[in-house]
Amino acid sequence: MSTLEKIKVGRRSFLKLAALSGITGATMLNASSALRDATEEEIKNPFPGSKKVKTICTTCSVGCGIIAEVHNGVWVRQEVAQDHPISHGSHCSKGIDSIDYIRTEKRVKHPLKRVNGKYKRISWDEAIKEISEKMLQIRKENGPDAVMFLGSAKMSTEQAYYFRKFAAMWGTNNIDHQARI
Repeated sequence: MSTLEKIKVGRRSFLKLAALSGITGATMLNASSALRDATEEEIKNPFPGSKKVKTICTTCSVGCGIIAEVHNGVWVRQEVAQDHPISHGSHCSKGIDSIDYIRTEKRVKHPLKRVNGKYKRISWDEAIKEISEKMLQIRKENGPDAVMFLGSAKMSTEQAYYFRKFAAMWGTNNIDHQARI
């Protein structure tokens, strides 16, 4: 029995697929008149009026240079900063894709809380209050060593210092860095 003979399509599915195919075909007939080739100027500068901003890659604490192109307040392209004293015009594989942190649809932009199996948007104040109350409850019931603080390569030296101080004031030495995992 061939693969095509094994596939079973119900009448409703067939009608839906036929309708979709018809719409797609009709749309494609008009697509050639709706499309045009980009002009030389559009190829050279697809975002007229954009500005270039020198910034720092935040993927790790090295601090490589990025030149971000911003158009209408949106980061649209990036290039390496050739004159940067640390990166000398290069990036690691993560730094090359820094723009994807901003442009991805999976980026969490607001605090979310799972309620009845679905995520619900909450305020920053509410999120901080709930997290701090839960942390204090854990420390009260199980002691300060019941938690572990895990640092990140995205932290600067100064941030790592304050993170370590926070863990010490919390009352634990349970602190490590994600690069060791």
